[in-house]
Amino acid sequence: MKTTGTWNILSESRLVRSRVLLLFVPVLASAQWFKIPTPGIPRKADGKADLSAPAPRREDGKPDLSGIWMADGRPLQDMAWDKKPVPFLPQTEAAFKLHQQGIGAKDDPAARCIPSMPKLNVIPYPFKIVDIAATPGGGIPMMLLLYEGFTTYRQVFTDGRALPKDPQPAFLGYSVGHWEGDEMVVDTVGINDTTWLDNAGRTHSDQMHLTERFRRKDFGHLEMELTIDDPKAYSKPWKVMETAVLLPDTELLEYVCDENNRALEHLK
Repeated sequence: MKTTGTWNILSESRLVRSRVLLLFVPVLASAQWFKIPTPGIPRKADGKADLSAPAPRREDGKPDLSGIWMADGRPLQDMAWDKKPVPFLPQTEAAFKLHQQGIGAKDDPAARCIPSMPKLNVIPYPFKIVDIAATPGGGIPMMLLLYEGFTTYRQVFTDGRALPKDPQPAFLGYSVGHWEGDEMVVDTVGINDTTWLDNAGRTHSDQMHLTERFRRKDFGHLEMELTIDDPKAYSKPWKVMETAVLLPDTELLEYVCDENNRALEHLK
């Protein structure tokens, strides 16, 4: 199967959304894993997925978040897209203004193929949620998130363990989750301070505590509320809203960020 060093053309929606990443990725000459009917999806008379059908439930009555989702991508370019004031501390605001004055996207660690949080939740590439608690076979209960962007993953442990007290810094941190009603609440700490929150250049410290609230409104729509609590970078916690839509009848594709990447020198 041939590949080229051009934009991903495997589906129109992925192409349009991918442009905001400003990264070249390899392309398969023919599509794989498209139009493979996903079992268990409610369908309309014309065979299309009924995304407004009720959300599926696990055996314990909690919403099953499993599926392949595509975020709308609004916070990627600007975490403050809803125009709410960002409670910068002086040093964080100074760094942000410096980035705004011309350092540019080429200095964003993501341009060097480094994944980061919470960017993985808002980049316009599909991600899959696998609810291990809803899967027979035993093992440690967890929510597994597989990201097409950067071909990486996260483990959100839902077995009641506490967050590590002194975590070794990592790009994606350490995550635990619990249910509050129909919301899955994920707490993440231990994210190192080398990454940006958004393409606009907002930074964070290694003390950031990220809280994600996942709400499956119906079969095809997911809400994600992100709370950034970072006392070394911001004067108080602040929130960002993001939505995602279910992608039926498809699967994740391989995305190798640094293969044939000719865009870096053109980023400004």
